[in-house]
Amino acid sequence: MRTLQFKLVLVLILLPALLIGACQPPAAPGGSAAAADTPTPPEEPATLVVYSGRNENLVGPLIGQFKTATGIQVDVRYGDTAELAATILEEGQNSPADVYFGQDAGALGALDKAGRFVPLPQTILDQVDARFRAADGSWVGASGRARVFVYNTDEVAEADVPNSIWELLDPQWKGKVGWAPTNGSFQAFVTALRVLEGEEKAAEWLTGMVANEAQVFSNNTGIVEATGRGEVQLGLVNHYYLYRFLAEQGDSFPARNHHPSAGDAGSIINVAGVGILDTVKNQAAAEQFVNFLLSAEAQEYFASETVEYPLVAGIEIDQRLTPLADINTPDIDLSDLADLQGTLELLQEAGALK
Repeated sequence: MRTLQFKLVLVLILLPALLIGACQPPAAPGGSAAAADTPTPPEEPATLVVYSGRNENLVGPLIGQFKTATGIQVDVRYGDTAELAATILEEGQNSPADVYFGQDAGALGALDKAGRFVPLPQTILDQVDARFRAADGSWVGASGRARVFVYNTDEVAEADVPNSIWELLDPQWKGKVGWAPTNGSFQAFVTALRVLEGEEKAAEWLTGMVANEAQVFSNNTGIVEATGRGEVQLGLVNHYYLYRFLAEQGDSFPARNHHPSAGDAGSIINVAGVGILDTVKNQAAAEQFVNFLLSAEAQEYFASETVEYPLVAGIEIDQRLTPLADINTPDIDLSDLADLQGTLELLQEAGALK
């Protein structure tokens, strides 16, 4: 009897220890149970390096929205569109850039011609009309910008605004027209002129503008500002710059846009676009970024915040804009605007660039 009692007591003493041991996870081979409990370190968030020829004031908030929505970190290098494209070419396979976000098709075309883009998925390309993306699927437009003549409403009646770039060579416009020969969008326009009318005619127009004392500005903003002050009566710009001044100064700001109706290079619709570079380190994250730029959220941002033309169907444009279908544009493949070097040389030869 005493032996049985002793065994029962021994079981009651050992049982808790046995139960505790049974609840412990098995020890890892060559280690302890505590080692098996060590949590796996979380994966580092994906990071993209974007070279952006689009101004930070224009697209910085949008890129911030992408970072918040996806958790992907984005390091952005802002700069001149053409200069950043040249930098990518100089850096070669050592470039840290994953994505190039350019403000005009010319720079995008130059990188495409150099073979620096990887093809985009068809699901991305199909979201945008074929007119506004590369024929080989290497880049896609994210927003559209129309070339216009901005004019001073106190000095010029709309009926008297020229409808062709060639009319600007008339002596009545001597010293009254502003242009920005160093600006990427202007250079893309000149490239379009070369493609549409040939080198000789493009040179004729440029030398004629220099002879007619076109006033030089560094950018579109400076041209619109000078037009509003009456320093020039008319300027060659992208359409959306005017709306910044109207937002700040109201409808009393004495300048408006005019779409020339002749259908020459003065009325091209250029694009800001994006491509994934062949140095990309995380292609899935890069494709997410491109897809985001074509999302309803981003397209509505372009329509409302930057007053550009959305390029994805179903997004309403700003009511002050002329619909794309109503603009008489030249028939041109934006992929043909790649020869930036030829344009720079022509601008120098004509005396437009010093």
